[in-house]
Amino acid sequence: MDRSGVIDRPYRSLGGDLSLVQHYGTGRRKTSTARVFLRPGTGSVTVNNRALDQYFFDEAHQMIVKQPLQASDNLNKFDVVVNVEGGGKHGQAGAVQHGIARALVDFSPDLRQTLKSRISDARSAHEGTEEVWAAWRAQTLPVLEAVRL
Repeated sequence: MDRSGVIDRPYRSLGGDLSLVQHYGTGRRKTSTARVFLRPGTGSVTVNNRALDQYFFDEAHQMIVKQPLQASDNLNKFDVVVNVEGGGKHGQAGAVQHGIARALVDFSPDLRQTLKSRISDARSAHEGTEEVWAAWRAQTLPVLEAVRL
């Protein structure tokens, strides 16, 4: 087999020559699953063969989807192609966000810590609520017990 004129390049070089590379990430949230492909480009986001603003009408969902790209300063470096299914729009937006983050980590493992620190976790909004409810129960339940007697 004649291989003259063929340049031997690795199939995937992390952070290297972007014209030869496609990075993949699977994201999940609730019952939604997103398959995300990052390709070199200008920053367009396509979700189920539609533009981002045509699929996710709400700006909050659009911000959720773009958050990993903005946090890693890769907003205009990649075209994002997404296939998402299951669940509602909010769960789908979270699944797409997760998939983009995982594809970016596939692109460059150094981004993992940056993405973990800059992307808000859904659970962080609920931190401390158990302590609040525990304090409420400690104050209110003895009063309710006294009223019942």
